Amino acid sequence: MKRWIAGLTLAIALGLGMPAVMAKAVPVPETVYQWVQSSPRMNYYFNKQQICFAVDDDGFIDLNTLIVPTVRTYDSIKIQDVLDKRRWRMESTDGFDDLAGEADYLQFNLALQTVDVTQVDLLDSGLATLSSSSPAQVIQVAKLPPKSLDSVFYHAVLDYAKQHQDEIITHTKGQLKAADQKRLAAEKKAAEKAARDQAKNDKKQHK
Repeated sequence: MKRWIAGLTLAIALGLGMPAVMAKAVPVPETVYQWVQSSPRMNYYFNKQQICFAVDDDGFIDLNTLIVPTVRTYDSIKIQDVLDKRRWRMESTDGFDDLAGEADYLQFNLALQTVDVTQVDLLDSGLATLSSSSPAQVIQVAKLPPKSLDSVFYHAVLDYAKQHQDEIITHTKGQLKAADQKRLAAEKKAAEKAARDQAKNDKKQHK
């Protein structure tokens, strides 16, 4: 079965605290996944080592499409709820005595601000896949209630992607188009100038 944590490395410090919910000793190491938030039923993580941009058929990086693997670990009540629903739908529960969470594969359209949930894997306590489905669910981020769990989670991913664009590009197995290289260089130069100007203004105000 597929393992999510093999050969991955990650380092992040968002200062958001630690997970509050854990039904089992699930191996979700800080060196691989970043915790974003917890609800009464789940902990929410995303994988920063595998986060990347899509690549087109010609091998060029698509800076508008962001691919993000995520993990949500369950508490005992959520686990029981999933089991009850599978039994009600007459789906197999073989191996589900070790159910611990789910892995969602997300595809963001940055221009449209949408999220396509392309695949959902139910995971055991070793983060191996118990079952897999493809819901093809498209979510409009802007239409979510701002304080909803999904909204907070998606915006945390988007904020990280914006702040670490260069790093994510290095994770992506493709090459930048010449036009994108030129645009990114201009944006970086403008940002550096804005930072210098702000530093000068701050210095004057403290004199």
